[in-house]
Amino acid sequence: MYEIIDKRELCEKVHQFKIKVPHLVNKARAGQFVILRQDENGERVPMSIGGLDRENGILTVVIQEVGKTSGAMNRMKTGDHFADVVGPLGLPSHIEKFGNCVCIGGGVGIPPIRPIAQALKDAGNHVTTIIGARSKNLLIFEQELKEASHELKISTDDGSYGTHGFVTTILQKMIDDGEQIDMVIAIGPVPMMKAVVNTTREPKIKTFVSLNPIMVDGTGMCGACRVTVGGKTKFACVDGPDFDGHEVDFEEMTKRMKMYTRYEKQAYDKFLEDDHCRLAKAAAELEKENM
Repeated sequence: MYEIIDKRELCEKVHQFKIKVPHLVNKARAGQFVILRQDENGERVPMSIGGLDRENGILTVVIQEVGKTSGAMNRMKTGDHFADVVGPLGLPSHIEKFGNCVCIGGGVGIPPIRPIAQALKDAGNHVTTIIGARSKNLLIFEQELKEASHELKISTDDGSYGTHGFVTTILQKMIDDGEQIDMVIAIGPVPMMKAVVNTTREPKIKTFVSLNPIMVDGTGMCGACRVTVGGKTKFACVDGPDFDGHEVDFEEMTKRMKMYTRYEKQAYDKFLEDDHCRLAKAAAELEKENM
């Protein structure tokens, strides 16, 4: 059992968890992931590493509520325990002295950019980080990325904060202005990563993306996370999650990720219905006690 040391809401339906798991934190490196299970009957869910406090043995993960299991996890509280926290899994991000690096994060892809940006900075690179969200109220980890980078640039779709546009709006301007960029790494929604790759393809900038396909066991046995990279089948859990973005078949990956959308929605709708009934029952009992 792994205790939640601290849990707080970052924005609507997005929560940060700090979990005590010293043995994992001591071994984990930037770019790897973990698999969480809420209880012994729970679903195994892969989560990117958003922070590693090695001194205190605390792992940071950020969970966005998109379905039944993530919804149930986001209702856990400080002091609760996860049944399993498995990891570190996957290959670490490739860290070397590239020169000028641009780290790009979108949505809940922002937290896992933090340890990568820090590792690149520690390796002697100049790190510019670009993060983006639909609006200012959905932007997360701004202060954390300021500390991990030499420079932080922000975009919002609606223009409520930073540059009005997408992360690629900022990236394209950097390229057009003739800024030297030796390496780019992007983590976030598939359309965002695909857009980043398309932006860096013509100028031939080395670009890595961290893929998040459907995953079950996280050890390469089930084959659910297979993706096509450079015309070859790869497993994101053991061959990645980082891959050369210019070689990823994003069209195939997008189709595969939509396979269970209908069933996920049905399960989530039922979860919300049951949760509403539970809250209504608790409120009624509380009212009865106060009468």
